[in-house]
Amino acid sequence: MQIFRDQRFILNLSIVGFFAIFSTTISKNPVLPLYASSLGANEALIGLISAVSPFAGILLSFPVGVLSDHLGKKRLLLLAGGVFLTAPLLYLLVTDPILLIPVRFFHGMATAILGPVVSALIAERFSAAKGERIGQYSSATLYGRTLAPLVGGALISFFVIVPGVFRYQSVYLAAFISGLLVFLLLLKIPDETKGTLHTITPAMFKESLVAFRADRRLLATAMVDMGTFFVFGVFETFFPVYLIGIGVEAYLIGIIFAVQVLSIAITKPFFGRIADQKDPRYQIGAGVFLLGISVSLIAVSSSLVLMIVISLVSGIGISLSTVATTKYVADLAKKEQIGASMGALSSVMDIGHSAGPLVAGLLITIFGFGAGFFSCLLISMVIIIYFRFATRLVH
Repeated sequence: MQIFRDQRFILNLSIVGFFAIFSTTISKNPVLPLYASSLGANEALIGLISAVSPFAGILLSFPVGVLSDHLGKKRLLLLAGGVFLTAPLLYLLVTDPILLIPVRFFHGMATAILGPVVSALIAERFSAAKGERIGQYSSATLYGRTLAPLVGGALISFFVIVPGVFRYQSVYLAAFISGLLVFLLLLKIPDETKGTLHTITPAMFKESLVAFRADRRLLATAMVDMGTFFVFGVFETFFPVYLIGIGVEAYLIGIIFAVQVLSIAITKPFFGRIADQKDPRYQIGAGVFLLGISVSLIAVSSSLVLMIVISLVSGIGISLSTVATTKYVADLAKKEQIGASMGALSSVMDIGHSAGPLVAGLLITIFGFGAGFFSCLLISMVIIIYFRFATRLVH
């Protein structure tokens, strides 16, 4: 009976993750720049609008994790569900593109809350199989991320004959329907970790932050995720630019990126199971190395087959590393601070994701694509050495 309840629990969470990430992704890709442009936004404003959402994760993931430890995870999940439900409707009210900035930040709050709280919830319930279960949930979110641009593009194309901006707004109606499903499903998630604190104080956040920083293993693992998503940010931003520059057709670029996403989604539960059974530190190092070496080879490759292989290997590297870092942090964190630790991990990850394109963009502008992609290997090696030293993997 307990096995059945556990399976139903992770299935419900996975369905939530699928529709939640589907909702946020369809609101962004490919509709957001098109919608902003139709409202009169220039390229600079479009870039600013697109960059706002990740900052919600940087600013909020850690505080949200702390609150989930003290107030209970169900409350935070329902808060996220409320944002998933209401945010898509706000896009429909926008008449000036600059208003998309606060709307995008508000929408970004949903994933900033959902990610660390769900990870902590799974880690608490599945102590012996947390890696595999986190991998299953993460795979579900990736399937939603993969499907969303296809549905969004189809809706835009289907309503192209409708005058005005409704063809873009139709996408946000689809996001609202998805957000409604998320909210209803979250209502059914059992409240197994009730909070006992009713007063929020600054000392509560300081205590959790000090505890996280004091454990160099936790801090080193967060740096691994920062480095991983630094490299991933470079990959997703500049790989398509490089491919177009060497004459690869747009539809083939889509296939190349789909290979990476699907490789992550398919392998995460399997790598999560390995992380549960073996020392996750070795898996983390292997994943970061595969990611760094594969991205560094982009600028010396021109064959379509090699590009697909690079996409595949980078996806496997991301899958290996990220599922193991989440599991390792859950192992290290105290039970009463799992949410805070997951939140800190998510915040630092978002910093790397935002910094990668900025740093690599500067290097590519000055020295070319080779320098930008090779910097990913350097970052990866520095991170591996630091992580091995900080976690005493080398004796």
